Amino acid sequence: MKNLYQEAKNCFLCVNPDEKLALSQQIASAWDAGLLEWQEGDSLSQDAPLQLNEPGRQSKPLLVEVSKLKNRGFKSIQQRASLIHALAHIELTAVNLSWDSVYRYRHMPKEYYDDWVKTAKEESLHFNLLRQSLRDMGYDYGDFPAHNELWQMAVTTADDLMARMAIVHRVLEARALDVIPFSMGKFRDVGDPQTADALTIIANDEIGHINAGTRWFRYQCEREQLDPDKMFFTLIKKYLNSTPRGPFNRDARLKAGFSLNEMQELERLDMEFKQAKKMRQQAT
Repeated sequence: MKNLYQEAKNCFLCVNPDEKLALSQQIASAWDAGLLEWQEGDSLSQDAPLQLNEPGRQSKPLLVEVSKLKNRGFKSIQQRASLIHALAHIELTAVNLSWDSVYRYRHMPKEYYDDWVKTAKEESLHFNLLRQSLRDMGYDYGDFPAHNELWQMAVTTADDLMARMAIVHRVLEARALDVIPFSMGKFRDVGDPQTADALTIIANDEIGHINAGTRWFRYQCEREQLDPDKMFFTLIKKYLNSTPRGPFNRDARLKAGFSLNEMQELERLDMEFKQAKKMRQQAT
């Protein structure tokens, strides 16, 4: 039998996106069928995982700083294609994130690997949906530059599963819960129901993915006897320059596992930020 960790590593390092996505589907099917070796506590693999800080990727898209990316929007086909491309890049990054989470973190319950294998499978499907929209518009993945902030934060938090789950999934990826519903409506308004339907699937699945991040963030907090609500904001302060900005999709975030206390604190901090910003503007 093949080993889950080795299969995850192979997929993570795969360079060609089509091959990576096909491998993701194959590994998920093998895992679901019980065809991959695994035991709780990692007794099948005594070697520590390698510190793989870069996934396999092609030379395109060109990775640049966020500040160097052009404004995206809905006024032209090119602007819309650029937005879809950005979302597709995030989805492919999420595939790499999922397999890295499988390979990197050992000694976890089987349910942990169930979650991230399923997430890898679904994120690969999301990428294909968005790539088809791009192709229908006359573009393809790699035609626009992209930023690498999501993966860079994954590297920054790599040695701390709790931080990875909190910051990468419950802060950065959770932003999709707030912004995708707006984009769905805009794509319908401009006569692109195919992309809107793809985004509907993505929005629904992302609730489950972020819920997985929530589940294993709280699992780790419980293991370390920490208050998850307090620890979430402690980690935000440690790893980020500012707290997340609203508006927040409260219903979706609650479905994704955010506690009412977390939502109230996020909204309070966002209100404080906006009030301070308004006062600065009035002062000038």
